[in-house]
Amino acid sequence: MNDTLAWQEYCKTLAPSIQECCSGSPVSGGPAALVKQLASALPEWQFRHPFSRGGWYRLGGVVTADGRRVSDNLEAWADAALAARDGDLGQLLDDLEETPLYATRLTGSTHYLVSPAGEGPADFLQLEVEELQEMRSHRLGEADSPPITLAELIDPEHPHVKLQPLGLPTYHFRRLCHVGSVLQRMAAQRPEAFPIHRLLEDWSLSSAGHTSALHNHWIIALREYLDRYQQTQYRAQPIATLTGTPPAFNAAHGTNELKLHCALQAFDREVGYPLAWFFHMLTTKAVPHWVAQTVVEDALAGFAYLPQRDVDVVRNWLHRPYAF
Repeated sequence: MNDTLAWQEYCKTLAPSIQECCSGSPVSGGPAALVKQLASALPEWQFRHPFSRGGWYRLGGVVTADGRRVSDNLEAWADAALAARDGDLGQLLDDLEETPLYATRLTGSTHYLVSPAGEGPADFLQLEVEELQEMRSHRLGEADSPPITLAELIDPEHPHVKLQPLGLPTYHFRRLCHVGSVLQRMAAQRPEAFPIHRLLEDWSLSSAGHTSALHNHWIIALREYLDRYQQTQYRAQPIATLTGTPPAFNAAHGTNELKLHCALQAFDREVGYPLAWFFHMLTTKAVPHWVAQTVVEDALAGFAYLPQRDVDVVRNWLHRPYAF
């Protein structure tokens, strides 16, 4: 199943079962409970949970002080309220002074789950499930200084408020895709390769790809948007599935040969696969770029501490650098 459209359609057929799993899995059980539900509903796929990203939110709705819901859509409510006052923001603020209303927001985490779907580095299914909880946020119109735009009213930059939960967190299915098929669609956007395609090629050619699957160490954060011609465009960012921050790289500029070799080995050992330092140099910036130059210089001088395939990958990057 290499056809990109076929993968799109196939993933759509799995969506109802995944949505049911999300509805039937209490967040209190954690992602492990969700993985168990998925294994039961979709036994042909072996999803595991390597990574979560939190700390984000989306605008929610509007509620009264006692929690009665006024609207599920804060932006639509604000547009309608302003239009009803002929665009007079001052009048809207006066009315809000007399009848206090509160914005809500959906605080979220995105849980990434992956399952192998082939032999290539991008041949895996990636499932994104959002964990959302609605919270009462700021009082509309109440700020250090009165809002001068509707955007400042609905989402002030520094609201001084303690968020109050309006319900329990729940899981919501966001997206399921075959990563390789998405990246193929990306490749059709322009003649030259995107950085993500270069990284996948380097992974395949290097000792990393000969040792472990890409999805054991990375997820691919995908973003879709419409360009000025209303055509769907894609962006892809590799995100390391490390717990916490990458390890420190303990070598100062100018270090080479044995000392540099030891520093590279220590970094790779802690991350868990060979040539990890190179991929983190491109993504997390945990390793400085001078290391690549020095590694190749050491190899040319006869101090060969990397396999030749890895030296070739690093040297090719020096000739045609890319980064994220």
